[in-house]
Amino acid sequence: MSDFGFPVLYALGLWWFSTGVVLYLDNLPGRTFRWTLLGGSFVLAIATFGVVISSASVTNFAQYASFTCGVVIWGVLEMSYFTGLATGPRKTPCPPGCSDLRRFGLAILTSLYHELAVMGTALFLVLISWEEPNQVAVWTFVVLWLMRWSAKLNLFLGVPNLNEDWLPEHLRYLKTYMSKRGMNLLFPVSVTLATVIVVLIVLEAREPSLTAAASQGLALVATLLALAILEHWFLVLPLPDEALWAWALPHKDVPDSDDDSGRPGSDSNQSDVLTKRRRASKQRGTSQELSRTAVPSPPWRRAYQA
Repeated sequence: MSDFGFPVLYALGLWWFSTGVVLYLDNLPGRTFRWTLLGGSFVLAIATFGVVISSASVTNFAQYASFTCGVVIWGVLEMSYFTGLATGPRKTPCPPGCSDLRRFGLAILTSLYHELAVMGTALFLVLISWEEPNQVAVWTFVVLWLMRWSAKLNLFLGVPNLNEDWLPEHLRYLKTYMSKRGMNLLFPVSVTLATVIVVLIVLEAREPSLTAAASQGLALVATLLALAILEHWFLVLPLPDEALWAWALPHKDVPDSDDDSGRPGSDSNQSDVLTKRRRASKQRGTSQELSRTAVPSPPWRRAYQA
């Protein structure tokens, strides 16, 4: 198992860093998105060229290069979605009182263009690496694609942790298409099937007939799939997964309750005092007008008004 130590650490590090980069860039101000997408296009071209070159080789370096290119291509596509470049024809919240079937159809429309782009990219990767000895880039992309579909379906059906705070402001409407509940029937099926596949890949990677490079390529894919399973568990377990990417997520100021209502001299408190004073002054003026036109005020009322 020592031969798989470095592939596991490499896949873990790349998963953590690439996820953080996407989160960081997508939560920047909108004026930066054009530069983000321009840089992403350049990186996408390099990664695609890397797939073409590395798929023809079965060396250790080629396995890692293919894996890296597959993750980078996926990351650029995710970035295009969260920046709003490729989402779908529907960009509004789900209407209240929608049936589950209608909500599912509307949810597809929120990301239709992106899903078509992902499917087209998957087909393109298959074509450019067809009959090549190194298929790690294709396997990597397909794992990320299928596990993302699984995660989206689980979010639609209902999980405890929606992680809606991770969504950029311009995509907050997506929360209305999700459901928050303790569990759904798809979740155990998703996790179980993915876990079985991980075990099968690991068993294949340990086959004596495989070369060391091929075993490491399978180890990279298996580790990525295991991390995707971990992300599924983050949806249902009370784990502080946001701490993993605290450096990438925007800092949100939490208003102090004392500042808002209880501490003397706060803006909110002063505003309330001024409002009450204006209201009391208006009522006092009204009572004075009535006193001039109606009955004389008693002595205690005149003393109060003075």
